[in-house]
Amino acid sequence: MGRILLVARLAVRDLRRRRVETALLLIAIMAATTTLTLGLVLRDAAADPYQSTREATRGPDVVAASQSAKLSGLEELAGVPGVVAHSGPYPVAGAELQASGRTSDVQAVGRDAAPAAVDQPEVVQGRWIGSGGVVVEAAFANALKVRVGDPVTLNGRSFEVVGVAVTAAVSPYPGTSCIVAAGCANGATPEQLSELPPGLLRNPGLVWLTQADVRSLTPDPASLSYVMNLKLADPDEAQAFADANRAPIMQSWENILEDATELARDSQILLLIGAWLLGLLAVASLSVLVGGRMADQTRRVGLLKAAGGTPGLVAAVLLAEYVLVAVVAAAAGLVAGSLTAPLLTESGAGLIGSAGTPSMTISTAGLVTGVALGVAVVATVVPSVRAARASTVDALADSARPPRRTGWLIAISRRLPVPLLLALRVAARRPRRVVLGVVSIAITVSGIFVVLVLNAFLATQPLTGGYDDAQVGLLREVLLVWIVILLCLAAVNAVFITWATVLDNRHSSALARALGATPGDVSAAMAAAQVLPALAGAVLGVFPGGYALFAAINAITGGDSDRATLPPPWQLLALVLATVLVVAALTALPAHLGGRRPVTETL
Repeated sequence: MGRILLVARLAVRDLRRRRVETALLLIAIMAATTTLTLGLVLRDAAADPYQSTREATRGPDVVAASQSAKLSGLEELAGVPGVVAHSGPYPVAGAELQASGRTSDVQAVGRDAAPAAVDQPEVVQGRWIGSGGVVVEAAFANALKVRVGDPVTLNGRSFEVVGVAVTAAVSPYPGTSCIVAAGCANGATPEQLSELPPGLLRNPGLVWLTQADVRSLTPDPASLSYVMNLKLADPDEAQAFADANRAPIMQSWENILEDATELARDSQILLLIGAWLLGLLAVASLSVLVGGRMADQTRRVGLLKAAGGTPGLVAAVLLAEYVLVAVVAAAAGLVAGSLTAPLLTESGAGLIGSAGTPSMTISTAGLVTGVALGVAVVATVVPSVRAARASTVDALADSARPPRRTGWLIAISRRLPVPLLLALRVAARRPRRVVLGVVSIAITVSGIFVVLVLNAFLATQPLTGGYDDAQVGLLREVLLVWIVILLCLAAVNAVFITWATVLDNRHSSALARALGATPGDVSAAMAAAQVLPALAGAVLGVFPGGYALFAAINAITGGDSDRATLPPPWQLLALVLATVLVVAALTALPAHLGGRRPVTETL
């Protein structure tokens, strides 16, 4: 039999014998690969609706705007080399819109009834503009909850909503670009808004009227702004064109695309951060699981070596099990991430089309697979090599592992109650496992800390204009995705660690019972050995873990940490106590099962 075939058969046979552990291992790695896949494909998938909108509306390559006094300079752009078509200039006026008891600032753009060669908004409901009629940008209409046929007022004048449309010339509300001379205050907090001068528009929406109706909104024609849409011979040179031809406001279609997909970009960042947190937890899960399985496979390692297997062959068999699971988990994560991405990239009300199923690129598949294999190898290579190098006679005997004798630990623990005495000595036998438990809980609590902060921040967004209700809901769904996976994986980790501890201490626990400890004492000791690291991990997860993770997110996104509301002390204290109680509950069952094993059978 060939060496590779032998290793594969032995690895598959062992995985089939331990199906529950294999399934948990598969879920642990798949959780990380699915979230990583979502983060990698989300941005590209979210750009598709904007491209669809751009094609349907004859979207401009460059949008230029200026004040009325500089109208001649704006008109000259139509004759600049490289411009093959244009529309406008169109008058733009800032106004106050009232509809359904709600008031909002708007930018009213005057357009012609005839279709334009560049930037003709696509009407998705109703019809295009006419005298006395207003067409509302779709995302703005959705936020304001206005429909075709509703009456609205603009600067005190009555109009009827005759249509709802989308455009690629500006990003959808609430990120609509400012094209009026007075300027806009997008994304300002309520406190900042109260201090702004009256000439600024507060997070304005976008509406279209006839040019005559727009001019009637203001008594001073000089207060009007003008906007022109340009089509270039080479769309890829749009940014260079905007840089070379300075106007008061000049935006390339790439800038508009970036603003239009800001929500997807934020979702992508959240998912990638969640993926790395899950990856770290997966490494911890694998390390603990490998340690537990090695304790349970000691005799098998001895049998393989006694039958002629070299240390290299034994290490290859042990490593192949986890590499095989990692490959399957990576494939499953790629499929699950690709199919789930469209649920998180639905086009907003301001765009048409849908993301569909994102295309899976070779680079994305390679990166996800590489991460899965890296997690498996990092977590298993050291325990596998250590087990392979163990003495064949000792492995066949499967004897108890001699404890480390630490004088100060014995002095402290001997005066404690029996469960705490045993718990302290159990933890001291495997210090690296204790560290893994602390890190696992710290990662989880750090993630929960950030979710509390971001959730409180998102609750203010419909009020401050950063996101509308639908976008806030979508970002909350993204947070929910990775926090649920994070909590599930952390729970599995806690069970893994307890069970591995039970297996590793089966001889010493049986000896303790033979010397007078009750099954309840042993069970309580196994649970307490996990609760104490959980307490330390929860405290570290709040500070410095949670604060450091939140600072890292702000650094990546360019966010303003001053606008975030940090959880109050009572909430953080409740988080620490809840973590300890949950870990105690999760570890109770495996600890109970371990404490009920017959003493004579184990010894």
